[in-house]
Amino acid sequence: MHDFPSLTTEGIRVSVRTAYMKEESSPRHQYHVFAYQIEIHNESSKIVRLISREWHITDAYGRHRLVEGEGVVGEKPFIAPGETYRYISRCDFSTTVGQMAGYYYMEQKDNSRMIKVQIPDFVMVVPYVLN
Repeated sequence: MHDFPSLTTEGIRVSVRTAYMKEESSPRHQYHVFAYQIEIHNESSKIVRLISREWHITDAYGRHRLVEGEGVVGEKPFIAPGETYRYISRCDFSTTVGQMAGYYYMEQKDNSRMIKVQIPDFVMVVPYVLN
């Protein structure tokens, strides 16, 4: 997996790592699968709960997909101060390069305040494209 920068919003740090899934991809059919691991670290003083997500997914031709939904990977985790929540998901593209960015909507447990946590933009590239 490749490391990508982290981004912190209101004390919630989001980091991303990606990997090309060669075994699940079919370049001949223009089908490329990437796994991405998200790490959410709560550096704030409040317990937060991840309520929903909003992903903006763009392929190399500029085609845009919007994916919204509750929680992540079927969960709406609570993340206490100092704790880290990790999950792995996947995204497929018909191009050898793709980009994702987005937001998590989180609720602070003590006051029910909603915060919009930015996910850093990240690019996924099929390894042979870089050679």
